[in-house]
Amino acid sequence: MNSKFFDLKKEKQDRIINGALKVFASQGYRHGSTDDIVREAGISKGLLFHYFGSKLGVYGFVYDYSARYMSLELRSMVNTKEKDLFQVMKHVESARMHAMKGYPYMQQFLNRSLAEDSYEALLAVEEKRNGLAETYAAIEGQIDYGLLPAGVDGERLRKMLDFTIKGLMTERFQDASFQPDMLYQEICGYLDMMRQIVYRE
Repeated sequence: MNSKFFDLKKEKQDRIINGALKVFASQGYRHGSTDDIVREAGISKGLLFHYFGSKLGVYGFVYDYSARYMSLELRSMVNTKEKDLFQVMKHVESARMHAMKGYPYMQQFLNRSLAEDSYEALLAVEEKRNGLAETYAAIEGQIDYGLLPAGVDGERLRKMLDFTIKGLMTERFQDASFQPDMLYQEICGYLDMMRQIVYRE
């Protein structure tokens, strides 16, 4: 990646990043095209290749940018002293929604990258996955599943909630009027409902 990319005005940087995130989030690496990216970003293909060299260069950059950005949001917004599963998950979703206010497709792109089937794309981001994975591992490690009622499998409950949240996010992204704050409130509603069921409140 050409470091002069960061000499561009922030608004133009974000247009390019958001254009790439949207295309790769909806189409994946294999089917996402640079034509679609430049159309979304409102720039020429020559400019895109000047800064990134290739489609793979764009993909590697936006993955690295997203992983670093999301890690920073998570570290700043998740209370490291919080042990309750439901509260930790709310903090995580708050961090994700805060990131998506500037980059609406970032979390969906990161989700999609987990199922990427292109070997060259996987290879390009292999090392970059580690930082974000370590951040999530640290957050998961602070959860005290012993606080849950006897007989509740905390890890399976967390996985079920993760699937629910990813499903909601995918569904809402199909709506052109997607709003991160509204999605966050909806996710919190599901977390609160499940908490009441688990604790029989």
